[in-house]
Amino acid sequence: MNSFTASDSPSNLTEFSVSELSGSIKRTVENAFDHVRVRGEISGYRGQHSSGHAYFSLKDDRARIDAVIWKGSFSKIRFRPEEGMEVIATGKITTFPGSSKYQIVIENMEPAGAGALMALLEERRRKLGAEGLFDQNRKRPLPYLPQVIGVVTSPTGAVIRDILHRISDRFPVHVIVWPVKVQGEGSGDEVAAAIRGFNSFEPRGSIRLPDVLIVARGGGSLEDLWSFNDEAVVRAAADSRIPLISAVGHETDWTLIDHAADVRAPTPTGAAEMAVPVKADLEAQLANLAARLRGAASRQMDHRRQSVRALVRALPSLDQILALPRRRFDEAATGLGRGLERTTVVKRRAFERASSGLRLELLTNRLQQQKQLLAERMVRAERQLERQLLKEHNRVARAGASLSSLPARLIGQLQKEKQHLAALSRQSDTAVSHMLARSRTAVAAQDRVLQSLAYTNVLKRGYAVIRDEHDRPLTRAGEVDIGQAISIQFADGRIAAVTGERGEPIERVAAPPPPPKKKPAKPEVSADPPKQGNLF
Repeated sequence: MNSFTASDSPSNLTEFSVSELSGSIKRTVENAFDHVRVRGEISGYRGQHSSGHAYFSLKDDRARIDAVIWKGSFSKIRFRPEEGMEVIATGKITTFPGSSKYQIVIENMEPAGAGALMALLEERRRKLGAEGLFDQNRKRPLPYLPQVIGVVTSPTGAVIRDILHRISDRFPVHVIVWPVKVQGEGSGDEVAAAIRGFNSFEPRGSIRLPDVLIVARGGGSLEDLWSFNDEAVVRAAADSRIPLISAVGHETDWTLIDHAADVRAPTPTGAAEMAVPVKADLEAQLANLAARLRGAASRQMDHRRQSVRALVRALPSLDQILALPRRRFDEAATGLGRGLERTTVVKRRAFERASSGLRLELLTNRLQQQKQLLAERMVRAERQLERQLLKEHNRVARAGASLSSLPARLIGQLQKEKQHLAALSRQSDTAVSHMLARSRTAVAAQDRVLQSLAYTNVLKRGYAVIRDEHDRPLTRAGEVDIGQAISIQFADGRIAAVTGERGEPIERVAAPPPPPKKKPAKPEVSADPPKQGNLF
């Protein structure tokens, strides 16, 4: 009797390979769940992969399902998925045979409701507010009259046309537009990059740094404006060193960038009105201020003119101011001629007294002494030179006597000494010649002084020298006796004479001064004329 097991009995079940079974399951699941809507919380979201796809999970309190958004579908989602956000995903269920897993391929996704978005928005507001990004002390005033305005908005919408039209009507200035997407995936990054890009301009670069920025977008739903609630946009607005105006949506729409901006405008048109004043109003105000300035200047000039006139009436006339200086000048002019005459007479007498004391014998003796001193110095110099030459000659002779026994090196040194001695001899001759020349020059100078002070030059001016019989000069009348023989020396020679009786001294009478010229009447002159300085 043969034994057998249950495994050896034939079975009616169809045999599948692993791939066939996985494919069958995949087709069954896709057919059964071709289009589904799933509500759940995003978990494990890390952003887009380098390929552009996004991988994460949807979960609730009891289950989890893997999810994927392909690159083509991701760009159609109107908001950015975030970790912990509750969403409603629309797509189809499929399996992944490689790991026996199933997942949902999401084609569209939206927040689970306005309440969820508002809760996320409120949580983000508290987080950024706690960091101080919404503090009022961070906000800066707008410039009163900007020259360049930067606008961050879509280049194709009606918003940019409204802004440009409003600025042109109020006060035309230069506007720089940074085109960005204002809705959809990546719009928040573009807006943040635009704000940082404007702030990176150099103040003196090729593109001028704007004076004020406007971030603008038209109205829309909460999902449409969600890009302006992005954390990157809020941080870029808070970090902007350029004053920023937020003009997102209508007056009732609020986004987080409104809290971080320096000023919030209710509409994009209102932002343009905040950025620039009305030119016509400024011109009218300027004209009014100019008129007030001209009136004030005119009144001030009239007031100053009246003050000057009052001061002029209190001032003395020109004749009164110049009366005293004129009188002093006339007095000085009157006494100037007489003072010069008196001073000239006094100086002449002093010169005559000084010249009468000069004698030729003194200068001659002084000159003889200088000549004798020079001759003695020359003799001493010649003797000293002769002794030096004799001494050197003897030393050379003694050295020459021993030349035969000296080596060649010493012979060369002796030759150098001979040359040095010859050079010293020439220098001494030159020094003696120069000393003689200086001495001759000094003697000539003394001779010129002697000639200039000689009494013979005084005789040429009409004076004479009286000498007695011993040829001594007579300087006093009391030294001359009656009948004494004397000689009188003139400039051209001498004559002999005999003195007679003494007569009365003749007083010297000064020549009368020339009559003064007629001058106009002058004020009375004080009895004591002003003192005259010494012209010599």
